Order: sequence, then C-alpha cells, then structure tokens
Amino acid sequence: MSKATIYDVAGAARVSLATVSRAINNPEKVKPETRERVLRVIEELGYKPNAFAKGLASRKSTTVAVLVPDMSRASMAEMMNGIADIARVYKYSILLYILDSEDAPEEDILKEIVAAQVDGILYLNDEITPKQFEFLRTIKNSYQIPIVLTNTIYPDSDEIPSVSIDYEKAGYEMTKKLIDEGRKNIYMVSTVRKYMVNDLKETGYLRAIEEASLTPKIMRTSGRISINTEHFNEYFKDHKVDGIIAVRDSIAVSFMNVARANHVHIPENISVAGFQNTKYAQLARPKLSCVDVPIYDIGAVGMRLLTKLMNEEVLEERRVMLEHNLILRETTR
Repeated sequence: MSKATIYDVAGAARVSLATVSRAINNPEKVKPETRERVLRVIEELGYKPNAFAKGLASRKSTTVAVLVPDMSRASMAEMMNGIADIARVYKYSILLYILDSEDAPEEDILKEIVAAQVDGILYLNDEITPKQFEFLRTIKNSYQIPIVLTNTIYPDSDEIPSVSIDYEKAGYEMTKKLIDEGRKNIYMVSTVRKYMVNDLKETGYLRAIEEASLTPKIMRTSGRISINTEHFNEYFKDHKVDGIIAVRDSIAVSFMNVARANHVHIPENISVAGFQNTKYAQLARPKLSCVDVPIYDIGAVGMRLLTKLMNEEVLEERRVMLEHNLILRETTR
C-alpha cells in the first residue's frame, strides 16, 4: 500500500495543500493544466485521498502546529491566549509542541509535525538560528506548509512572514529613559544563552549608550532564579551600578530582590527596568517599569497572518511590527 501523503503530492506538483484538495474535491476551481499535473502526480505516487484531504476543501479539519520554547514563561501563556482566540474564530485546531526538551531535538519535533499533516505552523521563539531557518524553509517549500515566525524575526530574509515588535528601538528608548534620569552606570542584563531578540535589545542599548558617550556594560546571566540570584550577589559586589535594564521581567525582579537584601534602595540608588510587562512587573514591589510588549496581540496577529497564508490570500506585509510602549512605574524616577 502506498504511503504517499497529500504533502508528497503538493511537493511533487509544486502546489499548495489547498490546491491539491480542490483538484480532488472541486476540480472546476482549478486551472486545467494545474489539475492535470496534480492528478498525474497522484497517480504516479499512488496517493489515496482520505478524510483529511477532503476536509481541506471545507476547511473543517484545519490543524495548526504551535511550537513554543518553554511554557513556564508568563509571556508564552499570554501569547497562546491570543493564538487560541483567533483559532477559535476560524474553527482551527491547535497542536502544541514544546521545543525545550533534551529527549526530542528540534529537528525531530519538526519532522513529527510534518508527519502529523498540519496545515500551518506558528514558530514561537526568541531565537531562530540559520540552521533552524533553513529547516523551516525546507518544510515550507518541500511540503507547502505555511509558516509564520511569532515574536522573532530572521534579519536577512522575509521569505517566512513574521510578527514582532522593533526590539532594537525598544532597547534604545528604555536606555535613553535611564540616561535622561542622570544614570551613568547602566547595565544591560542579558542571558548567557544567545537569543536573536536579545541581541536586538542589546543593539538598541549600545546605540543609546554610545550617543551619551557612556561606557557600555553588558552582563550575562541565567533566566533561572536560583542561578541568577547567586550571580547578582557576587557580580555587583565589585561593580558600580545605578541602572539596570533586564531582557526579561523575571530577571529584573530577581535583581531587585538581591538589591533589597543588600539594603540598596530602588529607585533612589538604582533604576530598574524590565522587558515584556508580564504579571511579574505588577506583582513586584516596588512595581517594575518596563517595555510593554503586546504579547497577546503578537499571538493573535501571528495566527491571523497564518490563516491568510493557509487560504492563499495575498499578504500586505510579510514583516509585521506591532507598537510597543514604555510603562513607567515605581522602579524608575
């Protein structure tokens, strides 16, 4: 029995999944030459249309794979709410895949997604390496699966559409705010592990620092509280600090806890800012100033963009940049 799938047919015929489905279910809606090519490939591969293929024509069985790095992050939950709300409107099902797993390498997970015959992929991550991007391109081109990058961008190409904010601009603006307060020793606290969006935040920070003729100071720590707490205790014994911008709210709050334990007053002695405006920012005492990233909207817009791709609609923008804001609370002056 042939094991050919609808993805194999779409790839060999160089058409989308929806076109294969229409050639099978609504041939009058497909150009004769395209229909003939699809039917010829079906015969050559011995493909047997199933309920999945028929479901594509009615759009009643559309399934979207959502890839997330780590569901423990507060921002991921909020982004998933935006995705789920739009998916519910269009009656799409969601398959959730967690990327942060030592037992399942990312390439294996992506291959599993292809085998699951999903109709589209939302790739949620702070990072996308050249290797990951090329692998996503292979999936998109070989299997005709639409993909949207959500909360990240690939700087050298917009071949795969993306939804994000201007992280470089946001990093610049928050650094400028602390400089305008009169802070001279401002640290950007980033992660040891490299993330593309954090690189953009650092670029914005460095631009503002250079403009002010200050000395750039970037420290790298872990996102894990047990590790960065110890790191902060040791690092700042010998370093003069009057401003901190952390790439995550949770890291900023970890720093504040260490500062208060060492009798450092915020914002009198040190201004502190985070990056996201998650629940940690409002639960912190004092309440944390931060860049407000519209997490829910990023998820919702990413999902809406994917629905357009799955329905072969023309995209007005392939790189969507949503607006961000600076939320100033009690940790800055």
